[in-house]
Amino acid sequence: MISEDHPRYHSLRLREMIVDAWQRGILADSGMIAHGRGEAFDYLLGEETTKPAERAIRAAAAALLLARKPVLSVNGNTAALVPGEMVKLARELKGKIEINLFHRTPRRVKLIEEVLRDKGADEVLGVDKLTHIDGIMSPRATASPDGIYSADVVLVPLEDGDRTEILRKSGKTVITVDLNPLSRTSRMASISITDNIVRAVPAITASVRELRGSEREELERILEEFDNRENLRETIKLLDIRRYNPEL
Repeated sequence: MISEDHPRYHSLRLREMIVDAWQRGILADSGMIAHGRGEAFDYLLGEETTKPAERAIRAAAAALLLARKPVLSVNGNTAALVPGEMVKLARELKGKIEINLFHRTPRRVKLIEEVLRDKGADEVLGVDKLTHIDGIMSPRATASPDGIYSADVVLVPLEDGDRTEILRKSGKTVITVDLNPLSRTSRMASISITDNIVRAVPAITASVRELRGSEREELERILEEFDNRENLRETIKLLDIRRYNPEL
């Protein structure tokens, strides 16, 4: 049991959730490594939602509201940390949720489906009836024909870069949540939110609610004014570790 008075309480709590998900079979071994890598970037970013991340979140909300068919992709880490928040966002958008895994096994798919349904999801795609996406060589090359395969806007938190690139080339708007602004995923996505997923997903939902009554022209303006490459540049500047120790 972690004391709430511990100075690293929130970070340690997330680690505990990751370990629990691994022990239950929801998370692959490599998912623990991925979480640790992201935690390091979060530490350098001050463990807070930065101004560039806020701009990306607003742009993501605008894109999702403009979408004809928004789909939210869920992998092991997402299921471990924010399953309920993903279900809430899908409800706000009247969008779909799809399980997509690199280390895919029938057992993991079933466990993640159970987690999502336990959080209130009425429909979970990516369980069966999968279609191959041409150009992707990884195990994540399949998608539901009713979900990611036919979506126009896809939220792919904690994604791998090759699939992000192919989804972009297929004409989709791809939104990612990735704490590493240097990753291929961040560079290939349409909108890259450099933030911890536990902060980002609720923030997207809040922004969707805020912008819901906006005119289409206003939502389009938000997207037109958002420059993902420039936003990533600003984020990278915030990673200057010398600000934590000027003597370095």
